[in-house]
Amino acid sequence: MADVSRSARLSLLRGLLEQARFTSQQELSQELGSDGVRVSQSTLSKDLVTLGAMRRRAEDGSLVYALGDDADPQATALVKLARLCSEMLQSIRYAGNQIVLRTPPGAAQYFAATLDGVRLPGVMGTIAGDDTVLVISTTGVATQKLVATLSDMTRTGKPQSEEIE
Repeated sequence: MADVSRSARLSLLRGLLEQARFTSQQELSQELGSDGVRVSQSTLSKDLVTLGAMRRRAEDGSLVYALGDDADPQATALVKLARLCSEMLQSIRYAGNQIVLRTPPGAAQYFAATLDGVRLPGVMGTIAGDDTVLVISTTGVATQKLVATLSDMTRTGKPQSEEIE
């Protein structure tokens, strides 16, 4: 079995979920294995979250994994951001309308792309280096609310629903 890139693995997993019914992560892992892709349960679980896949009740009453295409994409993105905050954010500092986020080396660009994808109110944009993300907010008030939201997500690992603007 060969290791494949994350994007290739996600693409294969998406295809499997669109074409067949799987009632467990073990079944998915075995099918990926038959396609030459080995994956740990932890990685598979994270991949399912990334794809927005959830267990849903099928017509016959069984629970099967299905892509969350009908789920709210913003809610799915917020869940992902909250998870990344709890796993990656090492510090949050701010001044004026600028927030500096520290991550482990190599994680800043991935974190910034996720933050950009969520499109939180009050975020004008991000710039990422290796281990640092600079977030530019619309106002100083938005900065304080963003810092509070990101801090809460870092602490709890759960999305925050309060408005930022």
